[in-house]
Amino acid sequence: MGSMKAGQSRLMHWYALGASLLAWAALGMQLYIVLAIRYASGESLIGGLFNFLSFFTVLANILAALALSASVRPGMAGSNPFFSRPSVVSAIAAYITLVGLAYSLLLRHLWQPQGWQLVADRLLHDVMPLLFLLYWWLFVPKAFLRWRDVLGWALFPALYLVYALLRGAAFGLYPYHFIDAGQLGYAQVALNSTGILIGFVAIALLLVVLDRHKGKEPLRES
Repeated sequence: MGSMKAGQSRLMHWYALGASLLAWAALGMQLYIVLAIRYASGESLIGGLFNFLSFFTVLANILAALALSASVRPGMAGSNPFFSRPSVVSAIAAYITLVGLAYSLLLRHLWQPQGWQLVADRLLHDVMPLLFLLYWWLFVPKAFLRWRDVLGWALFPALYLVYALLRGAAFGLYPYHFIDAGQLGYAQVALNSTGILIGFVAIALLLVVLDRHKGKEPLRES
C-alpha cells in the first residue's frame, strides 16, 4: 500500500493479521450457526450456504477480511494488488460502515441473540466496522480518492439490492425486512432503498473528505 516506514509497516502487518483472523473467525462462526440450524431441521446445507451469502453484512465482512488478509501477505503492499488499492479499501470501508449504522438504526431492536450467535452478531456488526475503519484511517494511503469514486462504489450495493429483490420475488426470501416487497410492496421498498442508498452516498462522501483532509493536499479537480 504505497511506501511507509518500517515501523508502521510492521504495525500494519500485525494489526491486519489480528483483524483478519477475527473477521474470518466471526464469519466462520456465523456460517457454522446457520448450517447447524439447517442440519438440525433437516434442511439443505447448500441452501443454508446461499442464505448465508445473501446478507449484505456477510458480503461486506468477507470483503473486509480479504482486504485485511491482502496486507498481511509478504510483498502485497508494494505490488499494489486489487484489495490493497486505496479506492478499493475505501469502498469496503464505506460498505462495512453502512453495515454497522444500518444494523444499529434498523435491525438491532428486532431480535435478542444469545450465546455464540450474540458473539457473532457483535463481531460482524459492531467490532469489524470499527476495526476496519481504524485500519483505513491509519494505514491506507490518503489523497488518492476522487469525488467520482463514490459513483463506482455505489454500484455494489445497488447490484446487491437488485439481486436481493429478484431472489425474494423468486423464492419469497428477503434478507432484510425493509426490502421485503411481499410484505411492504415495491413502492415502500423503493422508498426504503432510496433512503439507504442516500445514507451510503453520505458515508462515501465523508470518507473522501477525510481522505483529502488527512492527505494534506489541496482539493483537486475530479
